[in-house]
Amino acid sequence: MKSFDIPSVYKSDFISNLKEKRRLKDKLKKDFSPTVLNFEHVQLIIARHFGFCYGVENAVEIAYKALDENPNKRVYLLGEMIHNPIVNQDLLERGMQFLMDTSGNKLIPFESLTPDDVVIVPAFGTTLELQAELTAQGINPYSYDTTCPFVEKVWNRSTQISERGYAVIIHGKPSHEETRATFSHSKEAGFSLIINDMEDAQLLAKYIKKEKSKESFYVDFADRYSEGFDPDIHLSKFGVVNQTTMLASDTQAIANYLKAALVAHYALSEEQTPGHFASTRDTLCYATNDNQDATHALLKEQADFAVIIGGYNSSNTTHLVELLEPQLPTYFISNSTNISETGNVAHYDIHTHLEKTSQLPSLSVEKLKIIVTCGASCPDATVDNAIHRILNLYEEHYDLHSQLDLL
Repeated sequence: MKSFDIPSVYKSDFISNLKEKRRLKDKLKKDFSPTVLNFEHVQLIIARHFGFCYGVENAVEIAYKALDENPNKRVYLLGEMIHNPIVNQDLLERGMQFLMDTSGNKLIPFESLTPDDVVIVPAFGTTLELQAELTAQGINPYSYDTTCPFVEKVWNRSTQISERGYAVIIHGKPSHEETRATFSHSKEAGFSLIINDMEDAQLLAKYIKKEKSKESFYVDFADRYSEGFDPDIHLSKFGVVNQTTMLASDTQAIANYLKAALVAHYALSEEQTPGHFASTRDTLCYATNDNQDATHALLKEQADFAVIIGGYNSSNTTHLVELLEPQLPTYFISNSTNISETGNVAHYDIHTHLEKTSQLPSLSVEKLKIIVTCGASCPDATVDNAIHRILNLYEEHYDLHSQLDLL
């Protein structure tokens, strides 16, 4: 796989060596068991896969390259480069500006842009409508394109099935930048609809089976269907794609549920089903799959608590929290500095969408077992710093690098 030139501030010698040790022992990536590091009072259980993925490294390299190559120009990001506050803050401090917030609200009027300005498309991609606005200002939004290739893969898959006469059902968060971009590209090729979760799928199934009226469909799915979408027509033949950071199990369950509704309503035989339900396969990216599989492996461990690091608005990181949280105390932090020297931890509640403060467990057992992982947009250096913060709470002396020799 291609290697990228990313700033050293995001790197960690310890994490790099740890990942390389695991890679050399498992080149086919079939072993999802965690790495276990034993200290006097603490056992760290580190996920097999975590941290910057291909798409993120590609985006970070291009963004910093754009700054280096245009020292005398205004350089803008269409929106957050990735959902990580450390990376975005560093780009801002280096002079980059954001044109929009994560909800798509404009922070800077596009009319103020000139053809001499540089605008970078973030890793999530962007909509065709925004592309057109920038082009009208004389700006090529793809002169520095950081769109993740796995996002583009979903767009291509959507176009392919649309051209074969299928509508496209997108499993994703309607407000997420990637889902908005996928919807824009998908509806250009055919008829498209966004659903958020299984509850939406169950509601949609009632329209597939003609149990609810067409009129109520346009209310229930307001602002989430393409122009001309007719539930009586387009819910008889469709395929399911997804935002690349969703839970694989959720997307599969939704696809299976909607397929079953089609089969039941139209009394389809096995041979007839492909004519109504397109086989799109899983459109999650490899990193999402790897990180989720590695997190499932963590669930087999009898740990005392888990620390998950990433941006609070990171979809893929939030899903890791959803997997671990039901089984053990889970602290979702954005930075190592969220953990104080006294063991207080400021962590994000994904249900209330608020940050709260808790006290990490004390050494009341012989050895604390602590899970550590992070999302696909979290720098290795941040994970390294968090590990040191944790060890400093419980260990008087430790040698982290010597642990690598035991692997």
